[in-house]
Amino acid sequence: MLVSLKGDINMEEKIVLVLNEMSEYLTVEQMKKLQEVIVKTFAENEAPKTEISNDEFLKMFLDAKRIEGCSDRTIKYYRVKIEHLLKNVVSPIRKITTEMMRAYLVDYQKINNCGKTTVDNIRRNISSFFSWLEEEDYILKSPMRRIHKIKTQKTVKNIISDEEIEKLRDNCKNIRDTAMIDLLYSTGIRVGELVKLNIEDIDFSERECVVFGKGDKERRYVEPHSKCKRQTNSPVRHPWRVQGNQPLD
Repeated sequence: MLVSLKGDINMEEKIVLVLNEMSEYLTVEQMKKLQEVIVKTFAENEAPKTEISNDEFLKMFLDAKRIEGCSDRTIKYYRVKIEHLLKNVVSPIRKITTEMMRAYLVDYQKINNCGKTTVDNIRRNISSFFSWLEEEDYILKSPMRRIHKIKTQKTVKNIISDEEIEKLRDNCKNIRDTAMIDLLYSTGIRVGELVKLNIEDIDFSERECVVFGKGDKERRYVEPHSKCKRQTNSPVRHPWRVQGNQPLD
């Protein structure tokens, strides 16, 4: 963040312009040094610097994500991954370089013996953190800018067979569980959406349901499978089908 110059807003604006122009040609370390020299040279009264700890930066970032509407699960994921970074890269955030981040990702992959997809997820979350710091003017340039998306091999996922579906259905202990299996298979509904599904969310006559899932987005699922219709259409056969907005249990 730029040090403010008391009584000279025009000078501060000029310094910002100079730094923005030079950011394409200088490294992060060179930009920091240039900023220090300019401020010391032109500032008569330099305002005292307020040092912000790494933990405070993380807290502010998580608060910003929470305001943006991220779920508690996403916030927790950000916290765990960034805390791990700050624990292993022992340096003030403003002094973390691209080389340090590359070394961290390489070591993370070796130590945890994880694949490229996992490492790229780590890269993406850390990049979000530093991008936020840059947007908020806490750092001049994100050290993640030059660390691009990791190329991963895309494989075709195996599709569950009809025989395997029947095995799952045969092992269900009650009609409710059978209906849940059929609903998962027939609609492609997420497990996290299914477990939050209430009776009121289901339109039995139209064979469709409305759920709020990932990203707090409303989704509508239409059930085309005849088996699931049989499992969900009769209150006599289903003691779990009750009145009101109650869960399926």
